[in-house]
Amino acid sequence: MDTKSAAEKDKKMAERCVECKVCAHARKKQRGFAYWFVKNIENGICPYCAAYERVYGKKAHEA
Repeated sequence: MDTKSAAEKDKKMAERCVECKVCAHARKKQRGFAYWFVKNIENGICPYCAAYERVYGKKAHEA
């Protein structure tokens, strides 16, 4: 896989994280169960949260 297609794949995966209701709520409220959940699972389990960090340069739960 070349870097251009890898970057496009990361962007598509990051867009899925942006559209995710749980991640969006965590970014907006910065507290509560959704925030805790996203903060603790983002890199270990969710590939979309990991792609969000690679594309935007910040964690999925950060505003």
